[in-house]
Amino acid sequence: MPLPPPAERAALDLLDAHLEALWGGREVPYRREPFRRAPEEGGELVRWALDRLRRIPREPGDAFTRQVGGLLTEYRSRRCPWNAAVLRLLEDPYTFVATGPRRHEDWAYDVDAVLHRSVADPRGWVRLDGDRDGAARHEVPAYPFDPPGPSELRGRLYPLEAEAAVAALAVMAEEWQGEPAPVRSRPDREGVLADARTLLDRYGPGARHWTNATAAASDPAPDFLAAGLHGTASHTFLTSAYLDGLDLYEDLGVIAVGDDEVGVFWSIGAY
Repeated sequence: MPLPPPAERAALDLLDAHLEALWGGREVPYRREPFRRAPEEGGELVRWALDRLRRIPREPGDAFTRQVGGLLTEYRSRRCPWNAAVLRLLEDPYTFVATGPRRHEDWAYDVDAVLHRSVADPRGWVRLDGDRDGAARHEVPAYPFDPPGPSELRGRLYPLEAEAAVAALAVMAEEWQGEPAPVRSRPDREGVLADARTLLDRYGPGARHWTNATAAASDPAPDFLAAGLHGTASHTFLTSAYLDGLDLYEDLGVIAVGDDEVGVFWSIGAY
């Protein structure tokens, strides 16, 4: 999945930000010139999205916002296969998905930067982070996380074999409580696993994988599919603070460490 040329990337990122602002109820201006300069492939996607946006009635406001949200999801899915996979797999459950640059020999510092939201995705791809603009971050800046510092982070993680990391990512598509269809018994099980594999392939064939799941303490290839999300215990990275009416009680994380990027994938149990 190669990066687009800079002009195309600028136009795609600009429209993504514009749609996200509209979806969030904010009206922001955008400059048309970057769209005109976009190369053909990116230009077609931008033109398609702008045409769809123009056709959405502005009133009633809640219907407009809802339709813009649907347009944003489709726009992001069309932008690249990685976006499409992450939205299919992990958009509905309570998850955190973010990628940051690899800048340190000790990758724990790069993971810490992702958890604290101090770096952006190097490719401008999808980030799943429903708490990014939440009021809870005024109390706990890394909410929902209260992660150990970089010097202690490795001590809370265990290495995973690549296929075990795929399975751990796949079960994040489940709910922590009352899951009616565990991935292991779903008719689209292979499709779920394929999406998880697509996400981890981003970080390269030499990527290493880590988890906070305690089952990996004695085995780098635990059977996450058999256990399911609810049956997976972990060293929690979550805050114990009760904020926004939520108790955070369980979590499962997978960290992918490549030569150029680090990826953080987290499932969060809350009630």
